[in-house]
Amino acid sequence: GGLGTNTMMNRGVHPPIINKLHYHFDGWLGDHLLESFPCFIATDVAKQKLQKARFTGIAFDQVKITVSEQFLELYPNRQLPKFVWLKVVGAAGLDDFGTASDGRLIISERALDVLRELGISHALVSEFR
Repeated sequence: GGLGTNTMMNRGVHPPIINKLHYHFDGWLGDHLLESFPCFIATDVAKQKLQKARFTGIAFDQVKITVSEQFLELYPNRQLPKFVWLKVVGAAGLDDFGTASDGRLIISERALDVLRELGISHALVSEFR
């Protein structure tokens, strides 16, 4: 999946500033956190766990979700969970959630443990230095 046609963004800056997020799914392997540069989306279940743990550096907003014809062909009976826009507002290495200069998500070990418990088995995870 990736940014949908109804995403409103300012491409005149880097990274682009997103004002309205539309995520268009071509497939979904079940992870509770997804990325499409420069945005992240999370399941509502993940949002609730993250809020309960009081992690710093994140805020949540609405995201419009659509699925492609390919998605419907591959997963004719799959219902997507509710997703939310996970806005990273923290500083990498200081808050639980932040971004590196190249847009990579930087999270604390404690936040990573919560996300792993939920399911992010397809995420590329490496140590932040």
